[in-house]
Amino acid sequence: MDNCIFCKIIEQEIPSYKIYEDEAVYAFLDISQVTPGHTLIVPKKHVTDIFSYDEELASQVFARVPKIARALEAAFPDMQGLNIVNNNKELAYQSVFHSHVHLIPRFDQEDDFSIHFSNNFERYTTEELTEIAAKIAKQVK
Repeated sequence: MDNCIFCKIIEQEIPSYKIYEDEAVYAFLDISQVTPGHTLIVPKKHVTDIFSYDEELASQVFARVPKIARALEAAFPDMQGLNIVNNNKELAYQSVFHSHVHLIPRFDQEDDFSIHFSNNFERYTTEELTEIAAKIAKQVK
């Protein structure tokens, strides 16, 4: 894609700090480095987001995640955890519209990254949860 910054990085038209490359993916340091080692894994095939993946592309991209995660763990022995984040569409904080997976090493409670999950357990009845599950399950193809 002509105007895609990640496509330009993959094609080496824009420099990057490459971590890993094979026929399916290109992994490189995120220039923002939320924490040291913050890595992006991008499919070489231009797809906008997870909704554009077929099963083959998903298996290729997501099969590389543990390999690169283990490399981060080996490179940073003081790493205490790892967040794997995939944002899809603008409301979900996707800012580059070429699908990518963030691997964000975590070193301590004070590093510059957080995720908050609200507990809405009391807002839903058993019937509502059953209805939601059925609605989604019906669409799984």
